[in-house]
Amino acid sequence: MKSVKILLVSILSISLYSCEKYLDIKTQSQQVFIKTSKDCQALLNDYSTLNLNFPSDGTASDDDHFITDNSYVSSALTQEDRDFYRWQATAQRASATNQWTRTYKKIYVTNLILETLDNLTDNPDKATLDGLRGAALFFRAFSFWQIAQLYSMAYFSNTAEQNLGIPIHLSSDINEVSFRNTIKQTYDRIVADLHEASLLLPNTSQVSSSPSKAAAEAMLARVYLSMGEYSLALSSASSALQIKNQLIDYNTVSRTSNTPFSRFNNEVIFHAVMVGSPLLNSAVTAQNISKVSPVIVASYDINDLRKLIFLKAVAGSPGNFTFTGNYEPTTNGTLFIGLAVDELYLIRAECYARTGNVNSAMDDLNTLLRKRWLTGTYIDIAASSEDDALAKILLERRKELLMRGLRWTDLKRLNNDTRFKIDLTRTVQGTQYTLPANDLRYALLIPKEVIINSPIVQNMR
Repeated sequence: MKSVKILLVSILSISLYSCEKYLDIKTQSQQVFIKTSKDCQALLNDYSTLNLNFPSDGTASDDDHFITDNSYVSSALTQEDRDFYRWQATAQRASATNQWTRTYKKIYVTNLILETLDNLTDNPDKATLDGLRGAALFFRAFSFWQIAQLYSMAYFSNTAEQNLGIPIHLSSDINEVSFRNTIKQTYDRIVADLHEASLLLPNTSQVSSSPSKAAAEAMLARVYLSMGEYSLALSSASSALQIKNQLIDYNTVSRTSNTPFSRFNNEVIFHAVMVGSPLLNSAVTAQNISKVSPVIVASYDINDLRKLIFLKAVAGSPGNFTFTGNYEPTTNGTLFIGLAVDELYLIRAECYARTGNVNSAMDDLNTLLRKRWLTGTYIDIAASSEDDALAKILLERRKELLMRGLRWTDLKRLNNDTRFKIDLTRTVQGTQYTLPANDLRYALLIPKEVIINSPIVQNMR
């Protein structure tokens, strides 16, 4: 490797335009050089590159939301959007930019940083080097996981060594040939990066767009939960909660605002946002697209403040509600998919229930819900068994983490459990469409641009 890495375009940003070779990157000619720890930190501080524009097609495909027949024919949607919404076997993006390339761009940047750290010209101290390496590893792992949720099946231990995961690039060499690793190799790399990041990063960061030990442990908890490694997920969630456990009292949150939460609010551990999708736009007029599933709307108690904060009646569309609980203060479909304290309580509660500790499971659930209900109205709930506790926790998980980019993963992992597996159905213009549990369509087709320009194997249908 050259001792000085080259990064393209001003202020150490990269332009990615097509799917060629490594991440399907075509570069421009303007160049600056990465030589110092400050250069590396500038890359890590590039919020628009590393924290924004994660894939959204998993959320567009899930059952947290629906669109009306009038919205289905809206000019705001492309035919590709309509195909994904109906779970068509042929649903595929022609362009790789939004769902693939922008996230692999983040991986390219982190690999560039990791390769540069051994040859910095300013001789930074160990703490600085550890922070840079830890942050790069975290961003890389977070990015790998987001791609894996769309383009591979769920992690199950009996199939993970056979089924295809995603390309795991550990080099910034744009001539590196792309191929798909197994699901096990994919998750092994994600876990290894996060474990190392946790050892290197400070407990907290000055701003939640930057990684921290709490973020690494929180992400490990999320990843382990998706793998069915409940004891490990519990341990990581506990580690993160020891560092940060503050919950927002929803009695202090606006019940009328369409954007009631500030960016980097007190619950956020790591801030990240998905790329916008017209299928997910959520404003309170009928011409906007996304409406919240009636099943979820009906599940909130009258004293549950999430009903008022997360849901707003849609003008011109009687009986329908739109989502206004985004931890990113916007209604244009760029949803918060980062890490927050509420998710950790739900992960730990679920893992307590799955490992037989019902009392601790319900303690965590009640801790969360006390901050969500109208003051003086909440009565702690109990569970009669492990199964009862798990059912209550999973219901609250869906209500709390609505439109957080987690439902697609939850559907995939829970479809392996006969108690919770479901077949999804949608009716569009009088025709019913179905996505059965464990269907191959849960691994979306890789964008056409990637398949054309690389030897990457397409998902089966």
